Amino acid sequence: MKSRRSAISRRAILRGAGAAGVRLALPPLAAMFNTHGSAYAGGETIPTRFLLWFNGNGIPEKYWIPLETGPGYEATPCLTPLAAFRGDIHVISGLDSPNARVPGPGNEHMRSMSALLSGERFTGAGAGGPSIDQMIAARIGSETRFRSIEAGVCQESFGHSIQRNLSWAGRDRPLPPEMIPNKLFDRLFGARDEGWVNRKKSVLDAVYRDAARLQKSLGNEDNRRVDEYLTSVRDIQKAIVRLPPEYAKIEPPDATADPKDWPKVAKIQSDLLVHAIASGQTRVASYMLTKCQGLSRFPWLGLGSKRHHDYSHLEGGSLLQQEVMRDICRWHAEEFAYFLGRMKSVREGGGTLLDHTCIVYVHEHAEANDHKNSGLALIVAGHAGGLITGRHSKMTGSVGDLYLTLANKVIGVPLESFPTASGPLSGITA
Repeated sequence: MKSRRSAISRRAILRGAGAAGVRLALPPLAAMFNTHGSAYAGGETIPTRFLLWFNGNGIPEKYWIPLETGPGYEATPCLTPLAAFRGDIHVISGLDSPNARVPGPGNEHMRSMSALLSGERFTGAGAGGPSIDQMIAARIGSETRFRSIEAGVCQESFGHSIQRNLSWAGRDRPLPPEMIPNKLFDRLFGARDEGWVNRKKSVLDAVYRDAARLQKSLGNEDNRRVDEYLTSVRDIQKAIVRLPPEYAKIEPPDATADPKDWPKVAKIQSDLLVHAIASGQTRVASYMLTKCQGLSRFPWLGLGSKRHHDYSHLEGGSLLQQEVMRDICRWHAEEFAYFLGRMKSVREGGGTLLDHTCIVYVHEHAEANDHKNSGLALIVAGHAGGLITGRHSKMTGSVGDLYLTLANKVIGVPLESFPTASGPLSGITA
């Protein structure tokens, strides 16, 4: 049986009945693209997305950075969760962040964070300039409902703005990440009235008739995609409903307990962010899994006695400290792998959402105990713009050189300069 195929707008949305204000932007459907899946039916190219992913407190280098370079590198204990995505990632080490070492206000975490995100020195209050994601969003953010989306998970930090925020619109101008799943859900799906906020009913109830009308005009494949999409929205909403009431508030930095199940929250936030990207609500996002100089506890890892930052300096870099940080960073990689898997599961044209995305996974410094700002270890994931993947590369240059290369050659954003950048890096794109 032949599937029906009638072109629909890539900006089509399902609207809620009445005054509910619910809107569900649709995921990529076959009917939105040309017959080859290489462009939209109207001739527009498939957009490239950029996402900045962050974990705080650095890494244990010997458990994180592979010894071998090239495609045949052996995955380290921290990177083993990413084995299924080996062909989708490029592990990069050796880059410098020179402005993190310039004496000035704040501690080493603060100076490292400002230099990592903006390339500028820490001002004493915040980042010294816009972060790379916001420099990109300033060029392409006007094309979508949200110029950018900022999401976060683990809430605990020392409380300073530079430690709590990943995205910066400009000097000392933070864009706080949304840490509460139900608030991010309501923002994306426009569910603002009291019934939606308290989860007394499903947002799908409001768009049921609109969805039924749409599906009558779609072929078999797209009907399956719409069904899967609506089911996933329902599953996310159910997951949020099942969170205890205390998850709807942010604890102060000096809280003495950390009872929240951060892996559960992380997966909800990842699912929501994938929905936002897939449905074209934004092309730029940031994801702050843990905070800079973060204070999270990790009871699901059997680590309940101390906080993340304490573990990063436990006994001055002893074997115990290294092994604990190994386990924490492996959890970070597990959550990153979950996000990559969700991105790769969304079909878009002739490929997947991950094929049209560039993701940069960073920490504020390298070796945790030493607050090391040379030899930074990071990951570039996705296949946008001919990204080279499936290898580990040791590179010479700065993190600014990497950002400038990605902006110009991958995202297609003509940045003339970036602080600490001297030129493009080779080996990033084919």
